[in-house]
Amino acid sequence: MLTDNAFNSSRHKVLIFSCTALLILADQGLKAIVALTMPIGSIESMGTWFNLVHVLNPGAAFSFLADAGGWQKYFFSIFALVMSAILALLLWTGVRSTLESTAYVCMIGGGLGNVIDRLRIGAVVDYLDLHWRGMHWPAFNLADIFVMSGAFLLLITSFGTERTEHQSSQ
Repeated sequence: MLTDNAFNSSRHKVLIFSCTALLILADQGLKAIVALTMPIGSIESMGTWFNLVHVLNPGAAFSFLADAGGWQKYFFSIFALVMSAILALLLWTGVRSTLESTAYVCMIGGGLGNVIDRLRIGAVVDYLDLHWRGMHWPAFNLADIFVMSGAFLLLITSFGTERTEHQSSQ
């Protein structure tokens, strides 16, 4: 895939998979701190627009399918594991840029961080609550931030690739 051997080197592969492990550890560490210091359902106000909470989300991002009856735990776990395997394979075989590597690492780290929760306790630990004038964004966690950031970075790289290919054809 790449002409630059730096993205295909063993050193690069060790670095990106180590970064993925660090993201998973950071996510699980914060979730453990929340679980150890806050009872489920508790809310600690951190300001006029932000709370720390401890909630369990059996659904996906933004509580999608939270009330689906339990099958979603397996569906989302399998989906995240398959997607993580595909992204890891893409990382292993080579990527076009550091930005693309970062996107995949974020998506794998966040996805697997939430899979660990689903398989361990049957739901994802969420603890970040943004609100304004009585309206609350669904609670989320660091893994969700990683997944969304990775998707955003991947979107950016897709525009950059199209622009580069278009410019080189002129």
